[in-house]
Amino acid sequence: MEKTVGAIGRAVRSNVVADSQTNSAWATLLDIEPREAGRRPLHDRLTRALRAAIRDGRLGTGAAVPPSRALAEELACSRWVVTEAYGQLIAEGYLAARVGSATRVSWSPETIPARRATSGPTQPPVRYDLAPGLPDLRAFPRRRWAEAVHAVTGSAGRYDLGPPDPAGHPGLRGTVAEYLRRSRGAEAQPGSVVVCAGITDGLFRICRALRAEGIAEVAVEDPGWGRLRDAVTSAGLRIHPVPVDREGVRVAELARAGGPRAVVVGAAHQFPTGAMLSPARRAELVRWARAVDGYVVEDDYDAEFRYDRRPIAVMQGLDPRRVFLVGSVSKTLSPALGLGWLVAPPARLPALMAANAVAAPPPVLDQLALATFVDRGWYDTHLRAARRRFRTRRDVLVRELAARVPQSRVAGTAAGLHILLHLPDGTDTDTVVTAAAGSGLRLVDLDAYRSGRSGPPALVLGYGNITDAEIPPAVALLRKALEAPRSRRRALPVPPRRPA
Repeated sequence: MEKTVGAIGRAVRSNVVADSQTNSAWATLLDIEPREAGRRPLHDRLTRALRAAIRDGRLGTGAAVPPSRALAEELACSRWVVTEAYGQLIAEGYLAARVGSATRVSWSPETIPARRATSGPTQPPVRYDLAPGLPDLRAFPRRRWAEAVHAVTGSAGRYDLGPPDPAGHPGLRGTVAEYLRRSRGAEAQPGSVVVCAGITDGLFRICRALRAEGIAEVAVEDPGWGRLRDAVTSAGLRIHPVPVDREGVRVAELARAGGPRAVVVGAAHQFPTGAMLSPARRAELVRWARAVDGYVVEDDYDAEFRYDRRPIAVMQGLDPRRVFLVGSVSKTLSPALGLGWLVAPPARLPALMAANAVAAPPPVLDQLALATFVDRGWYDTHLRAARRRFRTRRDVLVRELAARVPQSRVAGTAAGLHILLHLPDGTDTDTVVTAAAGSGLRLVDLDAYRSGRSGPPALVLGYGNITDAEIPPAVALLRKALEAPRSRRRALPVPPRRPA
């Protein structure tokens, strides 16, 4: 057996299960592309490796793939990477997941046409989606956006239709800078704004620039969004997970780590814990960056949505020379637009552009449409309506959980598009998620966002893309999933985290 820890990019074999289980996929060779191959994120490379193993017959029909937690431990990666790969292959018809059973290969070249013609889906369709990550796509302002696109298509000058500025169109850069100053308290000028395709793209660009300056390791929050970790590693940097508590990232542990000179944080609303970085931690983090001659990358994730008070200002204003700010319209309008921005310390802007010389900005007409949408006040109007809608929806979800799942506990700031639901000790979240999926309810385990081994049981529940009326039946299905057989396990001490 090849050693798997640190072996991403080589052929990896697992032999955790006894050889007598001949229908198991655990002993199958997975040829995972090296990290440098097209800079694809790890979950995409794992999906490709599994798909290839199925197509060429190394994974036969009916073969069981490893549980996501076990494969994640063997590949030394986040469980989110494995669940994303499995979810994609289930959607494509290569794998099938059933309640109370392992996830198995459902595809074969000889039988797939007949099966699709004569049998129904292997998994019930999603009726209620409580997974995080999406805004209310039903509420996308189609008419106003169409008006903005129509306006810029007719008014764009001939030079606007030429080769785009690598940093973004000056019109949108000016609009974003003004918006961030008035609404987020940022220290931003048009010249310090770079237009990009979203937060992940912005972070990748920043990491390329940090690497060019000799920084080799970046600290990330644990738990945290897996795609941010992928962006860091895709840029050729190592990640160093740092725990998060009720006040946000533990700066003291970051200082003791010694190696990292950069850290990615969600200051206004951390994903997935929902914590807000406390004023003391903000000041402490800035002092740390100055002491190590390093940088903070502030992820302004869904920060416009705060329900118990006005949205808190970005921490970038505390020290614009040390803090990069990244944001997008993915959670406020739609991820389909592919529009975001980063605000760079002025002295770092030349290095940022030089390190990403071939990085292309989003289409110019889309940039101009967003600038028009913001300049005409339509963006502010949309945000005000969205805040009212999401506040009501969050209240409904919290109330239903209190009534139907009283043994659970909601955590996190009253903000954003998700909540963290702590479950009773000993709950088997794998079984809960599987049982819910069998009923058409999509859930996400907090373990999917942890960097190391599993921790206390919890679910990350998103309410952005579900209607108010759908919440009561969705919570009723969640309660049934919690009551399903094998949803409880003997409580064990949480094992120590594996070093990154």
